Amino acid sequence: MTALLESRPVADEERPAGRVRRPSVARRVADALVTATGKVAAIAVLLAVWEVAPRLGLVDATFLPPFSTVLDAWWELAAGGQLVDHTGASLARSLSGFGLAVAVAVPLGLLIGWYQPVATLLGPLLEVFRNTAALALLPVFVLLLGIGETSKIAIVFYACTWPILLNTISAVRGVDPTLLRLARSVDLSGFRLFQKVILPASVPTVFTGIRLAGAVSILVLVAAEMVGAKAGLGYLVNASQFNFAIPRMYAGIVTISAIGVVFNQLLVALERRFTSWRVPVGS
Repeated sequence: MTALLESRPVADEERPAGRVRRPSVARRVADALVTATGKVAAIAVLLAVWEVAPRLGLVDATFLPPFSTVLDAWWELAAGGQLVDHTGASLARSLSGFGLAVAVAVPLGLLIGWYQPVATLLGPLLEVFRNTAALALLPVFVLLLGIGETSKIAIVFYACTWPILLNTISAVRGVDPTLLRLARSVDLSGFRLFQKVILPASVPTVFTGIRLAGAVSILVLVAAEMVGAKAGLGYLVNASQFNFAIPRMYAGIVTISAIGVVFNQLLVALERRFTSWRVPVGS
């Protein structure tokens, strides 16, 4: 009997407290495959509806051509080098403005969130500018900086700054007070407290703002390129519409959507890299 008791598997409730049961590798792979299959299936259904609806006359094929026609136009643009040129121009502008926003907004948000005098000094300015839409200021940027690259990078920088800045401030101010009390109880200096507690606890929320800014950087740039540009995906979409090259217009829109998805996935992977210390929900 004693041997049987000793060999009996330990029940979940009898396991030592604090030990987290992690799913097996096979279970994680299966979950990833199920998730990927669901996403692919949803996209496949959308593309199938897009292909069939114009051919059945459910929508006017003149204004919404079948997906295969759009794909042919996309391949024609890619083979001719035009798509690469427009995509390169848009990415250069978008990434420049986005990178500048991250470099400026994250440190500034940490300062505003952690040091009350800085928040008191800059608070009124933040309230004024954060409620001013970026596209509403596009004519101002064009007048001050011209219609070249500088104005487009500046408008992207302005639009991306606010989601990053506001989320960073919220992240610092939302740190668990219990963590702060525990850190102060071991006599951590202000710098060490900021380094060991505030920064790690703020990373997830900061990355939320960065991901929002990533989407904003593409949307605002496309709108800016429609107003005044000679290259870029926004220019491609706008010019195709005026020339009634509808398949090319949709090819540009599909390219913009694909870039947005890839950019977001890269930011998600980077976020996981910097927040690998977190225990997944439900573990």
